[in-house]
Amino acid sequence: MLGLGRVGALIADMLRERGFVVQGVDADPSKAVADDVTAMDVTDSAALAEAFERVDAVVSCLPYHLNARVAQVAHAASIHYLDLTEDVETSHLLQELAKASASVVMPHCGLAPGFICVVGASLAARLDIVDTVALRVGALPRTPNNALGYAFNWSPAGVVNEYLNECEQLQGGISVTVPPLGGLETIIIEGTQYEAFTTSGGLGTMCETFAGRVDRLDYKSIRYPRHCELMRFLLHELRLARKRGVAQELLAEAYPPVHDDLVVLYAAAEGYQAGRSAREELVRLYRPRAIAGKVRTAIAWTTAAGAVAMVELLARGAMSEAGFARQEDVSLDLLVTTSAGQLLVDGPPTRVGNESQLPVG
Repeated sequence: MLGLGRVGALIADMLRERGFVVQGVDADPSKAVADDVTAMDVTDSAALAEAFERVDAVVSCLPYHLNARVAQVAHAASIHYLDLTEDVETSHLLQELAKASASVVMPHCGLAPGFICVVGASLAARLDIVDTVALRVGALPRTPNNALGYAFNWSPAGVVNEYLNECEQLQGGISVTVPPLGGLETIIIEGTQYEAFTTSGGLGTMCETFAGRVDRLDYKSIRYPRHCELMRFLLHELRLARKRGVAQELLAEAYPPVHDDLVVLYAAAEGYQAGRSAREELVRLYRPRAIAGKVRTAIAWTTAAGAVAMVELLARGAMSEAGFARQEDVSLDLLVTTSAGQLLVDGPPTRVGNESQLPVG
């Protein structure tokens, strides 16, 4: 287990709870307080290789820019590799690496990308002809107290990356890229109004998988109203987009994490079933809950549950033994046979209002 931040430590706890033997690794010596946690320079390939001699698989919860190195070391050690990355460039590197891998390479094992891809593919599979697949996820403070309506319960570096990198979509069945912070729309769930807009990385490899099979496929992040407008101002009018490191520091300091958070998930597929127009959807609101002996934030436990479910399936032999593994190749029916996956579908369906398009302007 590489990276013992809030999500990484929870994944480790959940795996131990399920009977896995876990060796934790973190660059921070203060986290090495138990025999099964080691402090290590996670950029040291030789040290990683030595650690990997004693394990069957590695789950990386490191910042996205460190994952390619970790995957290469795991590949050389012939152990399975899983991560939470949303970075498109890293994903492409891992796909190339997996072509000659004797073990499984599975990125995107979180929420978005991750569970949302499982849901989207499973909804599409219920239709004979699929016209559109719309996937939306948001990690939000439950009671926002600032103009952005936001708190950085997720990595500031990852969020800024998603807001600035080009976004993959399918349009007319063909993979295209569109700018981030675009395609603004309104979603009403349980009477609360949200907005959604394009961000990068949330689809993982779905555009490649569904090209030519789905007319339109897109992913957008859910936020409270006016967030997109203000982020455009900060990143583009104030030109913080040219200084990503500065943007990350300023935003992280101004909008620290909160304990009482909310994760909103909305997925819909439209097309035809038995010759009739049909729509399949899944909508969930996730809140903090007690897991492995502690109350965990919604974004932490939903992300961790997606990753732990994939480890459960891998240990069970429910995946191929080697090569690149895509989230969308795991059905929702299979995922919920795991104890971690079941957490993500517990509870009644959530009511959603009609989407209405807003001016992009």
